Amino acid sequence: MSEPDFRLTPEALLRAYTMGIFPMAENRDDPEIYWVDPRRRGILPLGGFHLSRSLKRRVRKADYAVDLDRDFVGVVDACADRDETWINAEIRCLYSELHQMGHAHSLEIRHDGELTGGVYGVAINGAFFGESMFSRRTDASKLALAHLVDLLRRCGFTLFDTQFITPHLASLGAKEIPRAAYHSLLEDALKQPADIHSQPICGDLHSDLQLNTQTS
Repeated sequence: MSEPDFRLTPEALLRAYTMGIFPMAENRDDPEIYWVDPRRRGILPLGGFHLSRSLKRRVRKADYAVDLDRDFVGVVDACADRDETWINAEIRCLYSELHQMGHAHSLEIRHDGELTGGVYGVAINGAFFGESMFSRRTDASKLALAHLVDLLRRCGFTLFDTQFITPHLASLGAKEIPRAAYHSLLEDALKQPADIHSQPICGDLHSDLQLNTQTS
């Protein structure tokens, strides 16, 4: 597809998300950014998170802490710390600016004070656009997604966009839908008021997450 005719700024990024497109780079050293509008889009239904028995045991074990926006840049850097990444210097800078503007957020998992997993993305009204996640400990990224889904649902969000589907995401209940169906969900979500800070993160880590989940 052709590149939209606007300058790449934080405001332009927000506009792109409302149009259903998002940016990527070929790798961390490539200064060029291209726009993506998948024919089939990944979403994670906020009422259909798949909480497996093993993940439920990890939640109930409660040997971790969960935070929102405590170290956004640290989460982005951890997501980029892999052999292949689409996060280049410009993307890192732009999302840091979105975070300062209150539109980009990170949910973080810590074990003994150490950042072990997390996910970050962009929030616009009732839509949350997941960008990337990482894990330095077994199931740490799954814990981050579980808490994020719970938080988004309670804060009034209606769409969790995962962009693409991976086996990891599919195991948690993510599904793939046609572009037209995604744009319909996006249009509705953008009309819904939502604030990720309007509710606290599930604080009782010794009980089950208050998720409307599927369990197996």
